[in-house]
Amino acid sequence: MERETTPSQSEWLIMEVFWANDTPTMTAKEVIKKMQGRSNMSPRMVRVLLNRLWQKGVLSYTVDEHDLRVYHYTVEKSKEECQREKSRKFVESYFEGSQKNAMAALLQSAKLTEEQLQELEEILDKYKDKDNDKE
Repeated sequence: MERETTPSQSEWLIMEVFWANDTPTMTAKEVIKKMQGRSNMSPRMVRVLLNRLWQKGVLSYTVDEHDLRVYHYTVEKSKEECQREKSRKFVESYFEGSQKNAMAALLQSAKLTEEQLQELEEILDKYKDKDNDKE
């Protein structure tokens, strides 16, 4: 079984803090402060999840030169990268790798407005054009 490299649901909450942050690097203390009000995670759990995100390669860190107990975490994978990887794994896990079946299931369960359907048609047309350019 391949090693998990995407954020879990709890880890995703932490990554949302990073992705929404103006600065590229944050300490655990800063993340914990920003998590207040968003989640009832304990500071200890936030630190555990930061470590897991580092192990998955979603975050990296450097040790503070003035205080070796302080780590400065930096994002290594964008939200879009994580979404693409999560989507791919979802399709593999639940639809035997069939992107067509996954999209059909999502469309069948969605209640879309006319405007949303039009947007999807435009997206499909864009990808059709992209495939025709390859030929």
